[in-house]
Amino acid sequence: MAIRDDFEIAALQVRTVLQRFALVVLVLAAFGAMLIGKADTVLVENARVLAMDLASPALEAIARPVAIANRTIADLKEFASLREENARLREENSRLLAWQTAARRLENENDRLRELAQFKDGPEASFITARVVGDSLSAYVRGALLDVGRAAGVTPGQAVVTGEGLAGRIAEVGQNSARVLFVTDVSSHLPVMVERTREKAILAGDNSGQMRLMLVQGVQGVQRGDRIITSGNGGSFPVGIPVGEVVQGGKEGSVRVRPFTDFSRLEFVRVVDYGVTGLVNVGPPSNSSSGTAPPAQRGH
Repeated sequence: MAIRDDFEIAALQVRTVLQRFALVVLVLAAFGAMLIGKADTVLVENARVLAMDLASPALEAIARPVAIANRTIADLKEFASLREENARLREENSRLLAWQTAARRLENENDRLRELAQFKDGPEASFITARVVGDSLSAYVRGALLDVGRAAGVTPGQAVVTGEGLAGRIAEVGQNSARVLFVTDVSSHLPVMVERTREKAILAGDNSGQMRLMLVQGVQGVQRGDRIITSGNGGSFPVGIPVGEVVQGGKEGSVRVRPFTDFSRLEFVRVVDYGVTGLVNVGPPSNSSSGTAPPAQRGH
């Protein structure tokens, strides 16, 4: 017991001494290291290089498992994403197969109905592209002059269309020019129907920017926004060519239709023949007042 007490007293004294002189010892050690570094830089550099050489294998050994673990985690994530992508593609493939089955069924049904009704396709539509070289937008006339004529196969009564819909019909034809009468002209009376209700009517121009819908039996059924299309009556045009949109409803004679075609911006149009013969070139292109007429094109 006395020996242990003496040992504890001695340890306490040593600790007190170390604590009292620890700062001094550390300052002296740092000062000595600085002196050694100043005195022999080669020795310090060699020591640092030696330390790096000794630490490098250990660091590499530690980094290798980390890199392997990172690659393994990345592979697992990619595998999981591939599984999800595979599942999505399987689901999409199933939907496409269902649509393919439905399309084949409808195709077969359509073929049977064609055979039952002895369906025949209508005549091919022929067209030629023409340039608008002059217009007549006045209080009395709504039309334009085109740079194609009989030399390109244009004849009176053929339809003139744009990308938006029906613009009018050919009224007069020269050798290398033709005059088109717009649907907004007061002389234009076009058999049409309301696309939504299938009601037949007459669309009449009045030399304004809009047209009047006339002879509508159920005029109350016509609504703002209804599309007006050709009805096919009279045999001039087929059914379904878009003409305009109802912008004002009301009683007969007050239903107003805005044409789809913007006549103030016309540069090129198509002259279309929906008959059997179609447009053909009857000779080499001839020079008109505005240039050479474009070659005839075949289209549907």
